[in-house]
Amino acid sequence: MRVLAACSLGGSGHLNPLLPLLRAAEGLGHETLVAGPPALAELVEAAGQRFWPCGEPPESEVAPIRERLALAPPREASELANRELFGRLATAAMLGPMQELFDRWRPELVWREPCEYASAVLALAAGIPTHQVAVSLASVEAASIRVAAPALERWRTGLADELMASWYLSGFPASMDPSAFASTGRFHVAAGPVADDPGRWWPPVGGPRLYVSFGTVLGHMSIAADVLRTVLRAVSELRASVLFTVGRRFDPSELGPLPDHVRVEQWVEQSEALELADAVVCHGGSGTTFGALAAGVPVLAVPLFSDQFENARRVASAGAGALFERRPEARSGVVDGRDAPRLAEAIVGLLGDGDLSIGAKRVAGELAATPEVTELVETVLAGEEPSAHRLKDG
Repeated sequence: MRVLAACSLGGSGHLNPLLPLLRAAEGLGHETLVAGPPALAELVEAAGQRFWPCGEPPESEVAPIRERLALAPPREASELANRELFGRLATAAMLGPMQELFDRWRPELVWREPCEYASAVLALAAGIPTHQVAVSLASVEAASIRVAAPALERWRTGLADELMASWYLSGFPASMDPSAFASTGRFHVAAGPVADDPGRWWPPVGGPRLYVSFGTVLGHMSIAADVLRTVLRAVSELRASVLFTVGRRFDPSELGPLPDHVRVEQWVEQSEALELADAVVCHGGSGTTFGALAAGVPVLAVPLFSDQFENARRVASAGAGALFERRPEARSGVVDGRDAPRLAEAIVGLLGDGDLSIGAKRVAGELAATPEVTELVETVLAGEEPSAHRLKDG
């Protein structure tokens, strides 16, 4: 079977959830291909996947929207991202090259991350099955589809309802992520081999190990320097070994001198960082947040925009981490130097709270009870509803 994975703007956070499914399909003898904006080419090829470049909106149209995400009121930010950026601009840019791919390669199944709509338009018109692969919580994805619906009607009448009726494949825990999609299949990815020397990333000092990451999108935004410097101030006096990743679009030299117990990198393999981490501080992005919980590591979420606020609330409610509350007078999710003392206190609290570690391990156990990704892929490629695949203990 020819399986197409379709990814829109959003970088590694939108691509990474698709990769385990593709590798599982390849292991079962199927042919795979990833379609997405040209900016994804390097990431896709580094993951060992074949890539078909589609279009992307010009930076002159994307940048103003991206800048507003952390500053606008939640409703406006959601409409800008879901309706204007993904529903209108990105879909228009993707459709032409995606149509050429469909004509030439003729996919038999489409796996798409929920912000990518061009493949759904074409697949549904051609009667090709299409499944959504979660990049965030199901409630967030469903709300995003509703917000995008006015733009989606331009491409295909009734598209939003068709997407809600499609199968939904998720690596998130059911206890934190109830789903309204027609059939939801959950899975986990078995841990790979232990890295040869995961300790090489960490400063050689005593104390707990704290992994800090604010994802890849922040580096494109003008608030990046203020946010990352604030976080650096918060960890500068900690008695801990701190690994701090800032993304490939941010120059670490902008942070200035570093304490001996802090190491800053643009990027490290997250699984390697989590092998030794005792706690994680992040922006609440789904990949980092739920990657940490899958490894049994508690999280302090400092949300800045989009789904990060809801992710943070769910983590805190589950007792698997904590939410850093912004100042009442702060602009939306922005943090700055005035927040550094409170953030430092919150991190100390995270490191000293054994109950949060127990909560994170409980979530990890729940995820480990779901089918391993290859089992779920076998189910859906056979045309069986993913919701029919029960948990191992059920």
